[in-house]
Amino acid sequence: MSEPTRTPLPERAARRCHNAVNPLHSFHYFSPELAAEMGEIGLTDSSAVYLATRAAAFGPVGAGAVTASFYNFSPELVARHLPAAWDTAAPDVVLRARLRTVDRLLRRLLGDDAVESAEMKDAARLALRATEACRPEGRPLYAAHADLPVPEEPHLAYWHAATLLREHRGDGHVHVLLRAGLDPVEALVTHTATGRGMVPRFVVASRGWHRADWEAAADRLRERGLLDAEGELTETGQALRTRVETETDALDEAPYAHLGAEDVARLTELATGFTRAGIAAGAFPCGDLRQGLGPRGGL
Repeated sequence: MSEPTRTPLPERAARRCHNAVNPLHSFHYFSPELAAEMGEIGLTDSSAVYLATRAAAFGPVGAGAVTASFYNFSPELVARHLPAAWDTAAPDVVLRARLRTVDRLLRRLLGDDAVESAEMKDAARLALRATEACRPEGRPLYAAHADLPVPEEPHLAYWHAATLLREHRGDGHVHVLLRAGLDPVEALVTHTATGRGMVPRFVVASRGWHRADWEAAADRLRERGLLDAEGELTETGQALRTRVETETDALDEAPYAHLGAEDVARLTELATGFTRAGIAAGAFPCGDLRQGLGPRGGL
């Protein structure tokens, strides 16, 4: 297989594009539409909904594979819901409900005119072309979603491409966290300490950890000189987090280099418009619980 064409990009252009595209994927996790659609197929527990929705691309997988690939969720929480959720709703049923959710949600947030616009078609075209340079090796969540068919409707195709780009980056991020020696809870603690992660009380509740797990991780980080007594990153801790993000960027460069500078700028412009419109329409109703959204330090 020949290597995809790569064009040098302006500094941080790929990160800016990712930051513009990524939130649109995340909108549905916070939407009443997801709760409604999943409730219709029998999934009503919020944790079960999230885990099944995101893991359905794997097929009827068990807790071990999901815990490993999601990285920062408590094994206890995952095992509570998987594989039991598939007895209620098979993965293909969940995937269809997920697409219905996204269709309803984007039409509500952006309006039919935006959903059916030439700009949406252009965003879908560019984002899908970026995914041509994504590689599946060592990236299980990306690979599972890449096996799914591309939806025909442009707004769903754009969301699908955003999902692929998100999971491609996230899988790479897990490799970097492992190299940095940050276990799942330590990754969450340090990400939160940067001021860009979710606030601790939301992380502890949504990821299934206990406060004791969080405090034990913080103690380990203090022993390594990464966290100070007040729970803030030390200079060494800040340097580690910077290195984590820099190395994640390097592993995620290929899709954007494949697009080239001009098309990356255009996709960033289009994605920023759609993301800002969605946020303005209330896409993140629990914004007080989050400081930011990231691949594994965030959702």
